Amino acid sequence: MKGAVEERAIELGEYILENKTTVRAAAKKFHISKSTVHKDVSDRLQTVNPQLYGEVRRILEINKAQRHIRGGIATREKYRHDEE
Repeated sequence: MKGAVEERAIELGEYILENKTTVRAAAKKFHISKSTVHKDVSDRLQTVNPQLYGEVRRILEINKAQRHIRGGIATREKYRHDEE
């Protein structure tokens, strides 16, 4: 029988997969910390549902590769608004 933590890990994994979202966005949606989301989808999901874990892992790797680009865009927008 799965506990609440394992069920949450599966729910988070499915959410990230369906919406192609980041850990930060998933944390905000579920009202939990980024650390909890990361722990759930990195460690717990691997033992509970290895297939889902693999699919979520690919999304997180894409997010990690794009993170520097998102940061640059956010910084540009920040300073663009400061100038106005």
